[in-house]
Amino acid sequence: MVYIRSFASDNHAGIHPEVLKAIERANVGDAIAYGGDVYSERAKRLFQEHFGDDCEVYFVFNGTGANITGLKAVTQSYHAVICAETAHIHSDECGAAENVIGCKLLTVPSADGKITVDQVQGFLHDIGNAHHSQPKVISISQVTEYGTVYRPEEIQALADFAHANGLYLHMDGSRLANAAASLGVEFREITTDVGVDVLSFGGTKNGLMVGEAVIFLNKALGQDFPFIRKQSLQLASKMRFIAAQFEALLTDRLWYRNACHANRMAKLLADELEKIQAVQITQKVEANAVFAIIPPPIVTKLQEKYLISLWSEARSEVRLMASFNTEDRDIHQLVDDLRSAINATHI
Repeated sequence: MVYIRSFASDNHAGIHPEVLKAIERANVGDAIAYGGDVYSERAKRLFQEHFGDDCEVYFVFNGTGANITGLKAVTQSYHAVICAETAHIHSDECGAAENVIGCKLLTVPSADGKITVDQVQGFLHDIGNAHHSQPKVISISQVTEYGTVYRPEEIQALADFAHANGLYLHMDGSRLANAAASLGVEFREITTDVGVDVLSFGGTKNGLMVGEAVIFLNKALGQDFPFIRKQSLQLASKMRFIAAQFEALLTDRLWYRNACHANRMAKLLADELEKIQAVQITQKVEANAVFAIIPPPIVTKLQEKYLISLWSEARSEVRLMASFNTEDRDIHQLVDDLRSAINATHI
């Protein structure tokens, strides 16, 4: 089946042309394996320009690998990670945290994907009790799984609370670029400057072919990470091809251009959907995701032509994602097809 455009995930997008050219440039001659190449060094320097000279940067293959190895560096098997019930580490990583680290995930109900200090505080009464897993990390997603964005002050409050109680703050930043573009800030303003300790930095959702980064903003926490990465099967031998992509992404603000475009496409889609009485948008559209309730027969009809993620079958709620290569015409075609389906079913 041929689809006009996928709205199911920004992972469905291809490789940005500038990133693909960077891979081609790196594919000339030989280079030292396992990160000893010039591409890796240049990419790491670019990360330090964005996040601070004192951060440590490590490249890995994928988002789950970034999250789990980053968390493994700061936890033991008897520890617990506090996260939203919608968090990717809880709902979409096949129990990787429990399997690889052996730790427990303590989940917080969240209507918009965010968690607050008040919600986290109740878990701390178990600290020091040998019968219970010991909370050690608060993990948040930026952008959240509901497409919402944490403001700097919200992150700072969680970081201050974590540090005051001997915990760390981890950020799943698979869509960090979209969050920064949405807020109109630089990366460090919603990471380094507000107390994030460990960051999973996403690339594949923003134009890369493959590759994510684990960034220790609290440098001391990454001391053993080279060994953890190797044991966790996340050390690439031909590292230059991951690093070259990040070098392209962080040069001339390609990350920002891609994220701004994806966010703008989502806003356009939301604006068009709000004009349709049979559709109800359920979350604030703050990045590149639109959540909406659409009548089941209409969803079924649209899925004949488009890849669309059914977020909640019970509510008939879909998640519609825009990416760097979504075009205005894709949005308008989807909306036109949606209207036609509604008219045909007399809803």
